[in-house]
Order: sequence, then C-alpha cells, then structure tokens
Amino acid sequence: MSVVRRLDHVALAVRDSVRAAAELGDRLGLQAVHREDLTQPHVRLTYLDAGNGFIQLVEPLDEESEVARWLAEHGEGIHHVCFGVDDVAEAVAQIGGGPRPERLGSGRGRPSAFVPDLICGMRVECTRFSQRDDVERSAGRLQD
Repeated sequence: MSVVRRLDHVALAVRDSVRAAAELGDRLGLQAVHREDLTQPHVRLTYLDAGNGFIQLVEPLDEESEVARWLAEHGEGIHHVCFGVDDVAEAVAQIGGGPRPERLGSGRGRPSAFVPDLICGMRVECTRFSQRDDVERSAGRLQD
C-alpha cells in the first residue's frame, strides 16, 4: 500500500526567489500563492501554483545553511521532490526503512520531514496531505 497521496511540490534551490518567481511567471505563467521565511532552516519559501501541485523556491537566508552550501556546490536547480502523506513521521520511516524522525519541519504551516537516504538519486520530503486544502479548496491553474 502506497503512503503517498499526491505530489505536493518540486523544490528549486535559488539564490534570489524574487528574480526566480518573476522568471517563472514571465516564461511559464506561474503565479506565487504563498511566501514565508523560516528560522530553522533559515530559508525563504515561495510557492508557485502549478495546477495540482507547486513549484517551491528555496532561497537560503544564511550563507552557512545547508541550502547555501548545496547552491555553492550544485548551482540553482531541483533540490528535492515533496509528496503529500497522511502521517509524515510514519511515511518517512516507511519510505526510508528506518526510525521515525524525531524532529519535523514545516512549510505552509504543515509538518514535514526529509527521508534520510536518496531515492534514485533524488532527495525526498514528505508533508502532511490535507483533503480540504489540497483538493477541495485548491482551485489550481488547471481549472481556468
């Protein structure tokens, strides 16, 4: 039985989220629907509506952060893929084949956590799925 309910977002590590949002808006017609600054990790998250999921821009706000180091090594581009799940800790443990994470992060006010190991070379995050917010209240770009 799959623990994944849906694709939530594809995250892009960027140096300047305002510039990246403008470029994705101009070239792909995507619009920002949510922005927030987190203190731990110290990043700015910008969510662009891509229909039945989001493009998340992750801009480091601290040059010593993991995302800043990742950008220095890899440059801008895909950082991770995030799936909506019912129980974040249980999903991460099941997908990762290990213990439940002790600490959960957040984005859009939802619990989230990364799977410890890469899957097919890809970093995977899980976030709490919400039927109401993700399906019933989400107009999404595809309903224009």
